[in-house]
Amino acid sequence: DLILVARRGKKLEKLAKELDTEVTIIEMDISSTYNCMELYNKVKKEDIDILINNAGFGICNNFSDIKIDKELDMIDLNKRALHLANLNSVANKCLKTNVFYSDGFSLIKKKYDVIISNPPIRIGKVKLYNIFRDAKNFLKENGIIYLVIRKEQGAKSFMKDFSKLYRIELLNKRKGFYIISLKCC
Repeated sequence: DLILVARRGKKLEKLAKELDTEVTIIEMDISSTYNCMELYNKVKKEDIDILINNAGFGICNNFSDIKIDKELDMIDLNKRALHLANLNSVANKCLKTNVFYSDGFSLIKKKYDVIISNPPIRIGKVKLYNIFRDAKNFLKENGIIYLVIRKEQGAKSFMKDFSKLYRIELLNKRKGFYIISLKCC
């Protein structure tokens, strides 16, 4: 069973039709504290085993061109997403979970068996590629990275460009989304 939460209910309904499981849809904008608490109250009695929190957005522009209200919303939403992820870790007794902010891998101090990412494509190709060039330094021996990238956002070129650095496998592709694994060569 799956609970989907987003601002656009019609998009969630379309996604739900593609999934092979029972889906509960909650149409809600979680960029406000009030709505976050309302969402929490709606799902707190559910038996949730896995939480994927992919809330957040970024603004691609020159800093001087950004309206300050949008910049403040972005900072606030991303802090809130981290806070909610921490609360959910505690509430669900995920004792080995650490939730923190990091610009790419800049604050990462250890190596992992698995890294899962829905990469921030809109930060630009140079920054994105730097993140995944560095990623291999944070994998344990035989570690693996799983990515989800849309075809239209460069999945094929990403796979080609990183084929010398990683053993790349296309695990699945559906509706324009590619699920890709990366293993160190």
